[in-house]
Amino acid sequence: MFGFLSSRQLLFVTNRRRTQLGLLQKNAFFIIQSFTSVGCLSESEFENEPERNHFTVSYLVKSCGLSSKSALLASNKVHFQNPDRPDSVLSLLKENGFDNTQITKIIRSRPTLLLADPENTLLPKIQFFRSIGVSGSDLPRILTISPDLLRRSLTNHLIPCYDFLKSVLLENEKVITTMKRSQRAFLCDVTNVMAPNVALLRELGAPQSAISLLVTHSPSMAFITHAKFVKAVQEVKELGFDPSKALFVQAIQAVLKLKKPMWESKFEIFRRWGWSEADTLLAFKKHPICMLLSEEKITKAMEFLVSKLGFSSKSIAKNPVVLNLSLEKRIIPRCSVVQILLAKDLVKNDLSLATFLLPTEKYFLEKFVIRFQDNVPQLLSVYQNKMELLDVEIQSEKALGKVIPTRHGLSGEQLPLQQKQWRIGHELLPTEKRFLEKFVIRFQDDVPQLLSVYQNKMDLLDVQFQSEEVGETELL
Repeated sequence: MFGFLSSRQLLFVTNRRRTQLGLLQKNAFFIIQSFTSVGCLSESEFENEPERNHFTVSYLVKSCGLSSKSALLASNKVHFQNPDRPDSVLSLLKENGFDNTQITKIIRSRPTLLLADPENTLLPKIQFFRSIGVSGSDLPRILTISPDLLRRSLTNHLIPCYDFLKSVLLENEKVITTMKRSQRAFLCDVTNVMAPNVALLRELGAPQSAISLLVTHSPSMAFITHAKFVKAVQEVKELGFDPSKALFVQAIQAVLKLKKPMWESKFEIFRRWGWSEADTLLAFKKHPICMLLSEEKITKAMEFLVSKLGFSSKSIAKNPVVLNLSLEKRIIPRCSVVQILLAKDLVKNDLSLATFLLPTEKYFLEKFVIRFQDNVPQLLSVYQNKMELLDVEIQSEKALGKVIPTRHGLSGEQLPLQQKQWRIGHELLPTEKRFLEKFVIRFQDDVPQLLSVYQNKMDLLDVQFQSEEVGETELL
């Protein structure tokens, strides 16, 4: 199957004789580091250790970079009086791209690897991972995180794991992606753990794309015990999800990850934003991953879309995928562009969230930016965050009384423009400091309650001021 397995000869390399100078050069980092560490070894610590451990502890400190404490602990698991085998292991790791920090972490975690056969045990596994496409830079990182991969049998475990994952994912690149996300894919017993779960999904009619998505993006869920997996599948079916749709697998992922208290807390978070239980279930059915978002991410998105832009929270329940989008990289830039276009009457005021937040980058640029560059030359700069929205001035084509939708309009209310020259979106992008200086502190003498309103200590309805033009009291 694999080229390097076609001949036993390729599993061996010629033993290399190393001069003392070569060893000093290879271990210079550890030797320098050891001066401090060795000094930390107290006489009592050495006296309390068996005589046979002294060499091991000293080697772990000087050659492997362990601290004295870590070396003492590791010496309880590994003992040797001759440096030949450990030296060979360290040389093999360095020759295969492992740096000193990675080697220290590996040996601290699994010191017995120092006694492994470098040519017949370790090297074939490194060659195997490279043969399936793990890059030279990724391999040291993966093995540092999960050094147990070097202790698994190549023939009885690693190769069967790869073969099974390839049969599920079909593409070698997806196998590598799965391994990067969770090394457990090559550590667990796929035959008894993962295989039954995949078989159940196939039996229910789950599409190959959905199964690949689960294994690749949430491998830990695919490796859950079969009993728990069956229970989650049953719950998702009772909620009305169709097994033939990709959302079915996403819902399983959410149910498995969220324990009951966390599930209830997510309902409470959405309830605070005006969602009924039915609204939350609707959102879950449309985009199950919305239940896995952190409270901070949900709150920031809702505060911006509902509190600042005036979208109906119910509209977000109908398009919950927007909660998963990046606020800084996607939502704010696109909303900024759309606000300008609305103020210039270049687009209709009944745009839905999905219309401009969900399309691809290419589509949005063509439909909402490039198309209107002659009308608003600054549009691309605003979108790319090269120009603050504060610096874009919109000239009202009518005199006083022209109306535009409040925060581009899902609330259905309208806001009269009170001057010909109107700066759009002034509450969206400035820093906290700039906003306070420009819009709060500056006007405190005129509206003493302004800071209290901003800090949510006073209701907006309680703030009144005297209109100089009309001469009557109006709500702010």
